[in-house]
Amino acid sequence: MAGMWQPKEEGLREICGLLEQHISPTSDQPRIWQQLQHYSQFPDFNNYLAFILARAEGKSVEIRQAAGLLLKNNLRTAFNSMASPYQQYIKSELLPCLGAADRHIRSTVGTIISVVIQEGRIFGWPELLQALVQCLNTNDLNHMEGAMDALFKICEDIPEELDADVPGLAERPINIFLPRLFQFFQSPHASLRKLSLGSVNQFIVVMPTALLLAMDQFLQGLFLLAHDPVAEVRKLVCSALVQLTEVRPSFLEPHLGNVIEYMLQASKDADDEVALEACEFWSAICEAHLRPESLREFLPRLIPVLLSNMVYAEDDESLLDTEEDESFPDRDQDLKPRFHTSRFHGADNAEEEDDDIVNIWNLRKCSAAALDILSNVFGDEILPTLMPLVQSQLATTDEIAWKEREAAVLAFGAIAEGCINGLYPHLPEIVAFLIPLLDDKFPLIRSITCWTLSRYSKFVVQGIGHQKGHEQFDKVLMGLLRRILDTNKRVQEAACSAFATLEEEAAEELAPRLEIILQHLLCAFGKYQKRNLRIVYDAIGTLADAVGAELNQPKYLDILMPPLISKWQQLSNSDKDLFPLLECFTSIAQALGPGFSPFAEPVFQRCINLIKTQQLAEVDPSAAGVQYDKEFIVCSLDLLSGLAEGLGSGIESLVAQSNLRDLLLQCCGNDAVDVRQSALALLGDLARVCPVHLRPHLSEFLSVAAKQLNTPGVKESVSVANNACWAIGELAIKFHQEVSPIVLTVISCLVPILQNAEGLNKSLLENSAITLGRLGWVCPELVSPHMEHFMQSWCTALCMIRDDVEKEDAFRGLCAMVRTNPSGALSSLVYLCKAVASWHEIRSEDLHNDVCQVLNGYKQMLRNGAWEQCMSALEPTVWEKLSSKYQV
Repeated sequence: MAGMWQPKEEGLREICGLLEQHISPTSDQPRIWQQLQHYSQFPDFNNYLAFILARAEGKSVEIRQAAGLLLKNNLRTAFNSMASPYQQYIKSELLPCLGAADRHIRSTVGTIISVVIQEGRIFGWPELLQALVQCLNTNDLNHMEGAMDALFKICEDIPEELDADVPGLAERPINIFLPRLFQFFQSPHASLRKLSLGSVNQFIVVMPTALLLAMDQFLQGLFLLAHDPVAEVRKLVCSALVQLTEVRPSFLEPHLGNVIEYMLQASKDADDEVALEACEFWSAICEAHLRPESLREFLPRLIPVLLSNMVYAEDDESLLDTEEDESFPDRDQDLKPRFHTSRFHGADNAEEEDDDIVNIWNLRKCSAAALDILSNVFGDEILPTLMPLVQSQLATTDEIAWKEREAAVLAFGAIAEGCINGLYPHLPEIVAFLIPLLDDKFPLIRSITCWTLSRYSKFVVQGIGHQKGHEQFDKVLMGLLRRILDTNKRVQEAACSAFATLEEEAAEELAPRLEIILQHLLCAFGKYQKRNLRIVYDAIGTLADAVGAELNQPKYLDILMPPLISKWQQLSNSDKDLFPLLECFTSIAQALGPGFSPFAEPVFQRCINLIKTQQLAEVDPSAAGVQYDKEFIVCSLDLLSGLAEGLGSGIESLVAQSNLRDLLLQCCGNDAVDVRQSALALLGDLARVCPVHLRPHLSEFLSVAAKQLNTPGVKESVSVANNACWAIGELAIKFHQEVSPIVLTVISCLVPILQNAEGLNKSLLENSAITLGRLGWVCPELVSPHMEHFMQSWCTALCMIRDDVEKEDAFRGLCAMVRTNPSGALSSLVYLCKAVASWHEIRSEDLHNDVCQVLNGYKQMLRNGAWEQCMSALEPTVWEKLSSKYQV
């Protein structure tokens, strides 16, 4: 029985002694941890911990708390495997502590109670609900606070538990507690107001029926707390209103004017955290699609508040960082984890996020984001209010006011998208005004100016055509290059990122300036520290993507390649700094094309070694000498793809001398999604340039690729399916009849993709349509009998594809299948005609003739007005196009 368990004096003494050492900063932690693990093997060890927490009155609060936290961690893993009497004992010790005199003990007990509920569910502990209700009904602050704290933690961790039926209870726990929580909104004790509102807020997103029905009462309670003297309560009020705006804006609609007025005041609250929470509201209300006019009248008052919030706070850690120049070594925490995006064949698979200059969310950034969103909703309407403010802040030359000047430059960047029409006539002056700020005395003004100029880079590049615009482009380009060599690390980072944005916009316009750009980037490469070095790699890679083959000149390669190769040789095979270098080489190999040949052999070999080492590390890290990290495989596969694309058939001799084929087959079947994605992209690239080396494993490659197209898995890993589909198509046009064993398996996967196109990735649909056509072209006798099942959805997908070689292949398949089985497409003839009309122009003469033959064949086949009837179902433009281009 639970009541019969008693601790032994000796055991109690030993465990308390251990806990005392455990919390001492000078003790030998690993040894103590080992001893605690040893005690954990005794089935009643957790009972001792519960006893020390609840009853060891003579011990310090720290020791009792340490016992509680250890108990919490143990219960998280072991509660359900404990004997029932021990579970009961622990529960019975916890309940009386809800009202413990010491706040730390109460808080620890609340945390443990939440873990017990997570593990054993609420119906496993009916006494808890009674105890909580009793505590809340007393007038004793300790009991009320202890119960509220436990309740808050349950709401935070597992709100759904309180909105479930409990056997033996007439109603759900939430129905019992919600009215009490609302009552506590009016408590004279700030801690109870805070915990009760915090608890209700946890339900806003899940919105149980009980809260829906009590919404008016909740809103009245919020308005009552809106001007609470305690900042933490006001912050929770703002948080509730923001969440309601996001999930149920209709509830706020009747009160919207008052809510906006309140949030406007809260956005300039003396407490920064309240102001930050309130500022989230402006983005939320713009995205909630409430009527914009409800906000319009407040803009003249809101915009000055946002602009004032955009000024750096005195304690902003960016201000401290700025003191550091390039001579300060990077700290480990400065090095953000980086993520490589696996290779993807087809239309862009993701939009790149704008990289903010610093990564901690604060009032300044939240207000700038709000201004950005407002500018997108209201456009030029905000300019009459904003521009005079910005201009007066920029006009101050006083050194003390540098933060206001900086905020004004940030504001220009924030509205670059939304207000572009109104700003357009003034952009030459704006850019001309910003350029000198690149050389400002204050580093944070230099860095924000880099970012703001990058937001206008599209405009700066558009002006190149006329002389003034060309001069301005040059000034921006040279200004950013100067800042890339700044001594301040923050400015270096901002300049490099801004320059990469300019490179993407300017593309081949950079060619005349290549030498000076390379000199600056490679000079930065020589002097940057680890963190910013990654951004230089990105800028070099982006430059290669932008100028392409222009880079392939000895004078450029002499600047570019030696430093990169020297770094390549310095880095070990387990150094993660290889990732950005591998990505950079991928872009360079694609840009240089055959010009990369002199560098190809060592790069190719290194990739093979990296893949081999990692494949070994996955099964035996000690034999490999490194810890497994799949990113090395992904980056190496992508670089090999870049080599295949750049060198073309020139990669053949390297593949011939390696065991790439076997390594690749292993990677195609790897458990990790991104490894498979990159491996299948490389499979398709190799099929294009040196198929002969894939032949010995052709059937395995085909079956592993076909496996990725199984419909259930397609949605989870679209990118893998996409690359697999494309690779199968590339193998088909190289090996023709040799792919026949898997044709029907693949077709049976592609047809459901095309038939359920709604919401699927555009690239996957295009590749599915192309591969289906390529298989129909090489094996028409296998595919054409099934035409009537897929013609409509296939032709619909073909319409979406732009004119290119891959579309030609698909139509060759279409013609081959119609020749083999003309009746298969009869019922879908209208769709077939639309697909043909989707061509801007078929460049290949034989394909053009084949398509004419197909259409004329059907015209002869359909007699007695049937052809004309079919044509009448087409839009007049489609019909005209067919008759003029294909003589029908």
